[in-house]
Amino acid sequence: MENEKKARLASLLKILPPVEFCCVYGSALHPNNYDKSTMVDYILGVSDPMQWHSQNLIMNGHHYASLMAYLGGAKLITQVADEIGVGVHFNPFVSVNDEMFKYGVVRMHDLVEDVLNWKTFYLSGRLQKPVLDVGLSLNSYYYTGELLLRWGNVGNQIQLSGSWDLFKGGNKDSHVQILVDNLDIGNLNSVNLKGAISAALLLLPAKFTEEQLYAKVCSLSYMGDLRMLFAEDRNKVKKIVQGQFDAFQTMYKPLLEEYAAKGLLQFSSSDGHQAVMSQDSGLSVARSLVSSLPSKVRSQMGMKLGEKTKLSESGRVIREVVVGSRDEAAECMRRVLRRKVMVSSARQAVSGLLAVGSVNAVNYLANKMEKAWKSRT
Repeated sequence: MENEKKARLASLLKILPPVEFCCVYGSALHPNNYDKSTMVDYILGVSDPMQWHSQNLIMNGHHYASLMAYLGGAKLITQVADEIGVGVHFNPFVSVNDEMFKYGVVRMHDLVEDVLNWKTFYLSGRLQKPVLDVGLSLNSYYYTGELLLRWGNVGNQIQLSGSWDLFKGGNKDSHVQILVDNLDIGNLNSVNLKGAISAALLLLPAKFTEEQLYAKVCSLSYMGDLRMLFAEDRNKVKKIVQGQFDAFQTMYKPLLEEYAAKGLLQFSSSDGHQAVMSQDSGLSVARSLVSSLPSKVRSQMGMKLGEKTKLSESGRVIREVVVGSRDEAAECMRRVLRRKVMVSSARQAVSGLLAVGSVNAVNYLANKMEKAWKSRT
């Protein structure tokens, strides 16, 4: 089974132009999913999308909708992704060795901006959830729940870039330093995960279970998602968390311990294999949680709740959101995130319709709606 998973992951990358890194996500790679007909989802980070699409059109022109490929080429593909969508172009229903793939191509700058600041909260939400540990013999490393790969032109081998925590079998074995590229993705995504914990804590009551925390984290990127109304499994969050609970623990336990050391939460007891936690619901903790949210979210909250300035220890002027009530701050943050997700999901839906063509769009939507219908019956 492991060799089969490794082959599925590597087979797509072998036929594509080089990418900076690749993130594999989606239900097809869940440990409890054995449906081979489900598409495997990729996000590919590249420095120059137009140049990459130009090369890929030569190598794999059949991956693209005919209208996009022949009328506009790489320029139109990139413009639709950037100006209508959220910077990601998807090619779905790509068949390689009788396996079905969907890959999205994004500019590295846009990916980093979203991971650090939740500019669109489209890709960062995917990096807050666990996916798959495929083992070490593929030179892949399991960090923050996603499989992040660097594909180079060195003997058609998969390489990694950045500083990564190395995991095998879901347990942390050691810390390794891999060849550093121009970005340290591990550290970048740790900022994303901390933001997710802070947002989830603001929305949770004084006492909660570990599963409830992970469910709240998982639900952040679905708040306001138009697909959840008619084209997604209504039990999606519950299935993700319960099906990959150990992976969530691997991702978040070290950060939760860091939050506990700062007094932002307490491990009060243990219910079986998961912790029961509590948090101080006072204003001081609420202000600390708001201050650790990504800058784009804080800025939009500040426009609604007000801002104040103060000098940091280094003498730099910093802006803080005025938090007069924890409930008010939580609701404000909820509205900000819901709007981000709603706008991003709507833009990407329109972009996707134009990019993949009517036939693929109908097929993709039909598959989604079938899953959603089954979850409601």
